[in-house]
Amino acid sequence: MSLLETLVLALRALLRSKTRSVLTALGIIIGVGAVIAMVAIGDGAKASVQKVFDAMGTNMLIILPGSSRSGGARGGFGSQPTITWDDLEAIRTQLPSVRGAAPEMRSNAQVFSEDQNWNTSIIGTTTDYFIVRSWTMAQGARFTDADNEAGAKVAVMGQTVVDNLYGKGFNPVGQVIRINKTPFTVVGVTAPKGQSPVGQDFDNTVFVPATTFRRQVQAQSLGTFITGAVFVQAASGDLTAKAQADVTQLLRERHRLGEDDANDFDVRNLAEVASGQQQSTETLSLLLAAIAAVSLVVGGIGIMNIMLVSVTERTREIGVRVAVGARPRDILAQFLIEALTLAVLGGIIGAAVGLGVAKLLAAQFGWPMLVRPDVALLAIGFSGLVGVVFGLYPARKASLLDPIDALRYE
Repeated sequence: MSLLETLVLALRALLRSKTRSVLTALGIIIGVGAVIAMVAIGDGAKASVQKVFDAMGTNMLIILPGSSRSGGARGGFGSQPTITWDDLEAIRTQLPSVRGAAPEMRSNAQVFSEDQNWNTSIIGTTTDYFIVRSWTMAQGARFTDADNEAGAKVAVMGQTVVDNLYGKGFNPVGQVIRINKTPFTVVGVTAPKGQSPVGQDFDNTVFVPATTFRRQVQAQSLGTFITGAVFVQAASGDLTAKAQADVTQLLRERHRLGEDDANDFDVRNLAEVASGQQQSTETLSLLLAAIAAVSLVVGGIGIMNIMLVSVTERTREIGVRVAVGARPRDILAQFLIEALTLAVLGGIIGAAVGLGVAKLLAAQFGWPMLVRPDVALLAIGFSGLVGVVFGLYPARKASLLDPIDALRYE
């Protein structure tokens, strides 16, 4: 018998018991579907995490000032100003591993347009802040170093603030807003960034020059100290860890800390945080994929069980075929192809089901759905391997039947 004839016979045998064939393939369908869905969702989750950290800025370090102490109670990092403007200038100019650095002084205030108002975050910073944070402009331009030196009353607005003060689609460049009764001219609007991992709206912000912030927005001036964090961008992704070490060493030297003295600041590497988030996601994805692989093996056991039942039911048929000239290898091929066909068809259906489930879950969680064709092909190929492995024993048992005993079988 040719391979095509054997395949046709196998398909006819499977179609004679459609319900049993579907139920037999169900384990394979569930297993392959679970693998495809979990990998797609896992990749989408990793892409979503990476997108959030890309929005915060690439190759970025955050320097938080020291911890306060009152009556034995210690505050967290950021509660005691310890970073000076001279420290910031030294980081910007003395470290080759650093591309840029900028302060982030933050305050909440009510912002007024001509007929609307909105409570938002006011950030005082320098023009380097937009470079460090990878923040592009949607309209207008960011303020300049000259604006910062002159203490100009200019502002750059986030898209959320624009939508609430003027409505969607409005270009506010050139408009005048008031912050703490002080008029500011809008010179630009930042491109939308979305939300942080903790739900903070990056676009609900108004940026003003640092000098202007200290004079017009800040409740009190701390002189040489920066009232907030410092954002640092490493020269490249490979130099992020070196930049962290360089910044730490420089600040320890400038603050004259001894070998046994603890840092009066904290340098945080967002690349490490992002890597930790992705590793957690990858671990969960691998765990779910392993569980799905177990269901594939269970599906294979189901195929072996049904094929053994099929051999028993078709014993007389096997005897007749052997009696008219079928060789043992023909019988082996027929039952093996039945198991393989059942597994591969189950794998294809499972892949389609998995893609559908992944699409629904991605839409539910707001994640991108990343389909990997190599994973789909590997899952279908593995399902075929399961069919061969678990179908080999029933097929071999059928090929070794004695034709006389098979013909006498009732």
